[in-house]
Amino acid sequence: MNADWRNRYDLAVNVAQKAGDLARAYYESTFQVEHKADSSPVTEADKNAEKLIREAVTAAFPDDGFLGEEFGDQPGASGYRWIIDPIDGTKSFIRHVPIWATLVGLEHKGELIGGVVYIPVFGMTYRALRGDGAYHNERRIRVSNVSSLAECSLCYSSMGWFTRSGREQAFHNLYKQTQRQRGHGDFYGFVLVAEGAADVMIEHGVNPWDVAATKAIVEEAGGTFTDWGGVPTIHTPDVVATNGKLHSDVLAILRG
Repeated sequence: MNADWRNRYDLAVNVAQKAGDLARAYYESTFQVEHKADSSPVTEADKNAEKLIREAVTAAFPDDGFLGEEFGDQPGASGYRWIIDPIDGTKSFIRHVPIWATLVGLEHKGELIGGVVYIPVFGMTYRALRGDGAYHNERRIRVSNVSSLAECSLCYSSMGWFTRSGREQAFHNLYKQTQRQRGHGDFYGFVLVAEGAADVMIEHGVNPWDVAATKAIVEEAGGTFTDWGGVPTIHTPDVVATNGKLHSDVLAILRG
């Protein structure tokens, strides 16, 4: 195992947990909600959690770069980049719905090599490093073996995203062929796919920091993560993760 990868991965787990616990302290008290230019909500917890991660990483690896939801892109010189969503599920966070998480993705020379998803309220950590497997806390996880859409459990984000993007019919065509449909949005549907509790997660309207960590975990668990065109990228708004066996069938439906 590459020692530089391992050292950064270990730090990613540590800082995701510390930042998530910091955010939880706000979650369990009171906080002010602001709105960004795109009308999405942001809190002190989002900002301070991302600051904690950036400061800890810079202290250990001063030449690494960052891409974060709250403080944007900061190029580095080392070839490593940390992709941060301090609170994925801010809308849930501000309504005191406990399904929100701190996400940290790790890139090396443009390729995702690791990811951490920490769910503070549940004390759950999903993590993966390329070549080392994917884990839920200390338990190794793997995608399901479901090979038929008729037996598939489908997760999705808000229906509003599909409607606003003009892709509502494509989504309807997909869900009508599946056995179960659950609105486990944000990070949660992706980690359910990674551990075999669901088979497909589809989302529209994402940014790189929303899915960098989850892509690494899904892939290391044996799954497949692409955009709706089949490109394995985090830089498009439409993404789908599957157990791999269902991926071509799902893409065929989405392409119409």
